[in-house]
Amino acid sequence: LLCAMPVALRATVIVPAEFREIVNGADIIAYGRVVETTVEWSDDRKRVDTLVTLQVGTYLKGGPGETLVFRVPGGQVGRFRNVMVGAPQFAVGEETVVFLNISDGGHPFVFGLNQGVFRVRIDDQTKRRVVTPPVLAARSSAPEVVVRGAVDRRPVPLETFGAQVQTVVAESAARVAR
Repeated sequence: LLCAMPVALRATVIVPAEFREIVNGADIIAYGRVVETTVEWSDDRKRVDTLVTLQVGTYLKGGPGETLVFRVPGGQVGRFRNVMVGAPQFAVGEETVVFLNISDGGHPFVFGLNQGVFRVRIDDQTKRRVVTPPVLAARSSAPEVVVRGAVDRRPVPLETFGAQVQTVVAESAARVAR
């Protein structure tokens, strides 16, 4: 009898997005510090989501206010824990650049799960803020191998990263204007 009952299976498939796709696909791009994380049940009580509050330092695209609240799948309420592979996790106090999409009537959500999160830290040698690209990021549409310690995954200064984002946004705006 159990074999005859259909079971719904779910899977997460993450296709690596190129940097330009992430920038152009995001409605909001913001750099800031996480000031709060709140875990709550979804409206249908079938999953748990985490609401992340970001104190925004700079908007690179979009810009709804000084603080920004966005939804991330997963979290723990009491003894119930919901885990989604590929979903980013945030800690209060950490700095990050997030690429977000706006949903219909709900909170914004991270573009491409972990692909839309670029962690910011202070470099030990230069004492400057640097941005570390996510592990899963495509450089082109051709298949490629992820290599540990690859030179192109090295952290870049926050100012340089912001300039790269602004360049892609400007190129996209120029294409639309034509």
